[in-house]
Amino acid sequence: MSFDVTSLDHRRAANRWERVSVGDILERLTWSYPDKEAIVGWRGAFAHPEHERLTYRQADELTARFANGLLARGLRRGDRVLLFCENSVEAYLAKLGIAKAGLVCVPVNPTLAPDVVAHLIETTEPAFAVVDAELWARAKEPFGQTGLAPGVTIPIGGGAVEDSVTFAGFVHEQPTTEPATEISGDDIWQILFTSGTTALPKGAMISHHSSHYAAYSFALTLTRGVRLECDLKLATFLPIIYHVADQIFTFPAFLAGGTLLIGRRPDPAAVAEAISREAITALWAGSPAMAGALAGILREDRLSYDPRSLKVLVYGWAALAPGTLATFKRLCGEELVATEIFGQTESISCHRFWPDKWPEVYRRTAPEQNYVGVPNPLLASTVMDETGAMLTGRPGVPGEAVYRSPAVTAGYYRDLPATEEAFRDGWFHSGDSCVYDEHGLRVMVDRYKDIVKSGGENVSSIRVESVLHQHPGVAEAAVVGLPHDRWGEAVTAVVVPGATGTTTREDLLAFCRERLAGFETPKDVVFVTALPETVGGKVLKYKLRQQYRTFYSG
Repeated sequence: MSFDVTSLDHRRAANRWERVSVGDILERLTWSYPDKEAIVGWRGAFAHPEHERLTYRQADELTARFANGLLARGLRRGDRVLLFCENSVEAYLAKLGIAKAGLVCVPVNPTLAPDVVAHLIETTEPAFAVVDAELWARAKEPFGQTGLAPGVTIPIGGGAVEDSVTFAGFVHEQPTTEPATEISGDDIWQILFTSGTTALPKGAMISHHSSHYAAYSFALTLTRGVRLECDLKLATFLPIIYHVADQIFTFPAFLAGGTLLIGRRPDPAAVAEAISREAITALWAGSPAMAGALAGILREDRLSYDPRSLKVLVYGWAALAPGTLATFKRLCGEELVATEIFGQTESISCHRFWPDKWPEVYRRTAPEQNYVGVPNPLLASTVMDETGAMLTGRPGVPGEAVYRSPAVTAGYYRDLPATEEAFRDGWFHSGDSCVYDEHGLRVMVDRYKDIVKSGGENVSSIRVESVLHQHPGVAEAAVVGLPHDRWGEAVTAVVVPGATGTTTREDLLAFCRERLAGFETPKDVVFVTALPETVGGKVLKYKLRQQYRTFYSG
């Protein structure tokens, strides 16, 4: 062991007593709360019964065992480990174990097409892989195509596949000692792929520092309304293995000394039961549609569920309908803090909008306008026009949201052109169109690629969708621009009808004409049984544009 007590610059904090490392999070909590529950797996979200409920000491020992198992296989610092998994206690422990070993986690969305998965494998060249048993049928083709073999199976929905071992078998007899691996906060611990809603996913390089900054800043939001920080009991049924939510909806629970409950997949009824049974204090609800479904279940079956423990409700991607928020407050208590967040894989240091902080703005604009409020204190954020001019103090003028923050990605792995394009002018360019209002609050207009350019006007698909969602006969709606000889792009609504199925094209168009400008009103409506979505509920609009590209020419 050597000490440097003379250098004042270019230092590298890599020793365990001073470094910032994702893999150290649980170990540090063992000194404060060794026997407190750290992780709880909901039904279906754990493979081995002994992993259903874990204390900080137990969870840290398992991550250390997993880390030592990887190193015993010959992996070295910086090697990549691929995860082809959905939510489970074991998959989450594997992520932390990978970080603890000084390796790089490469979680892959298992719903991606096989050729895309193969592309991601070829890009990252993983030295090891972990798969869910029930996902092996989907993983087998891209694994075989690239020559990648699974080393560990999480036996949910089946046993160990091929020549791999189960998670429990892999960690068995491995030591619980901390790996003697040098790690610096600037090291990359995760390559997190974007959702690929407009093009092939890009691998955002996430450092230990970045994750800590994002988690600490968001912990302040999640502990609002709880008596003590360590009373935080956070639940998420939305993806945390291959989604950026791992940084703001898992780590903050530990940094506050609280508890994380992991659900396997989005299921409003299971969420309602978990809130009641586990006395959940904070919930990542996802989209307003998911939050609305949860509110409906809680409202309709009050004898089965008691949600009064819930103090913080977090949602995103669109404004929450005032009626839905009123239902939550009536059932959970008026002290419930609802928070909309706005971020992305590359910069999860979020904007936040609190309806209770700006009640007049919320009542006047929701859900038609998506107010995303103000950035958290760690995020330098402004809106910039196409010339690079800042639009601060120019309300209503649309531009692109740009960011600087310690929580911004280090770049796209092995994609220099995309990185240079994203970081031009010294800012990270989000691809999101925003405006300031007269009070300096940010309003999300649309993804640039989702803005419909129709007849010389720019139409926000989000605004049109918010109106469609107010129609009682609409279950889901997405708005896209489709090629049109006259309009260039025609505003087109793709709608999943409600349960009655009696809504007509004429009904919806008339409904929109009463509430939207003429150029915003859809030119036509397409009825479908389901929209293509990510697991988190984001609509894959590029698929709709591809599917219906000849709609007006045929």
